Amino acid sequence: MSVNQSIRRKRVSIVLASVLALSALAGCSSSTKPTAGGGAAAGTGKDEFSFYFTGSLNVKELWETLVPTFEKKNPNIKVKLVHIESGAGGQSTLDRLIAAKQAGQKSGNIDLYEAGLSDVTKGIKEDLWGAVDTQKIPNLGKVDEGFLKDLKNNAIPYRASAVILAYNSAKVQTPPKTANELYDWIRKHPGRFAYNDPSTGGAGDSFVQTAIYNFLPAEAMRNSDPGIMSQWDKGFALLKELKPYMYQKGVFPKKNQGTLDLLANGEVDMIPAWSDMALEQLNKKLLPDTVKMTQIDPAFTGGPTYLMVPKLSEHSESINKFLDFVLSPEAQTVIVNKMFGYPGIKWSEMPQELRDKFKDVAGGYRQFNLGDLGKEIQKRWQREVAGE
Repeated sequence: MSVNQSIRRKRVSIVLASVLALSALAGCSSSTKPTAGGGAAAGTGKDEFSFYFTGSLNVKELWETLVPTFEKKNPNIKVKLVHIESGAGGQSTLDRLIAAKQAGQKSGNIDLYEAGLSDVTKGIKEDLWGAVDTQKIPNLGKVDEGFLKDLKNNAIPYRASAVILAYNSAKVQTPPKTANELYDWIRKHPGRFAYNDPSTGGAGDSFVQTAIYNFLPAEAMRNSDPGIMSQWDKGFALLKELKPYMYQKGVFPKKNQGTLDLLANGEVDMIPAWSDMALEQLNKKLLPDTVKMTQIDPAFTGGPTYLMVPKLSEHSESINKFLDFVLSPEAQTVIVNKMFGYPGIKWSEMPQELRDKFKDVAGGYRQFNLGDLGKEIQKRWQREVAGE
């Protein structure tokens, strides 16, 4: 056995030991211990499943709002929420599922999992997720089929956010409608545009990727073959040419919030920003009410947050009912209003009042799936754009 094989086996053993230990502790401490059948909470007759999700406090508050509504409609089902704070172990949840599968366990007590595209694709490679269909989840028919097919029906997009153009309408009466118009505006208004360092936040990353991939065919957005890197030259030439026209002749703020702060303070007039962040800060009066939003053509990038059902879960019937509820216009309205983002279902399925409320940012987005190439773009940007 090689040293690497030995290390990998030890890692799996350690993760598996953690799964077994956590399962044992849960069995000792939970006030809703499973019955011998493994499905019902003791003394209640309810089918209980565990829902693991990652995110900030607003995500936790969202599920704490939706779950009681679902449980009231479905009194025989109990949803056990397990919140993992951002940056505090999302990967370990995936590791637990992989270890449980390798050990022939059930599901590591993880019956439903919320995550981004990276964990979805890793789980598909490990054959972790069960396929979903409209026969069991009727409201799945309200979701754009393209998002489901891309991931082999292994994941459900239940909400999304996109990068849009945020601008001060007191200074910009006619915002750019296309990418080329945006680049012309930047040249004509030196110092009044900013995007954040792409390695520190998705808004700046989207600006950079959009500039590069607008020179490539649409199918390139889902190509993770390193051979495509040779086709990035035109995009990087554009980014280098635009640098002197940026904020302070090429200062790139850190994080998505960095550019929002510049817009709020009037130091710049236009930025790329996440739609949910900008809408939430407008709602909280952290941005002046003169700030408006629009999407350009071709659009900036965006993407959903997904829900996946591990194949090893024994609560599929209850979970399908929950997923159907989450995709209902009723629940989706709560999601959009609380998260200030896009619905998981088509906008055409949402109430007209909500569509009108979010019309400025409801123009859609493009989803890139570049794999490790995203990091390569950031490295080259540091060398050739920021470094010059």
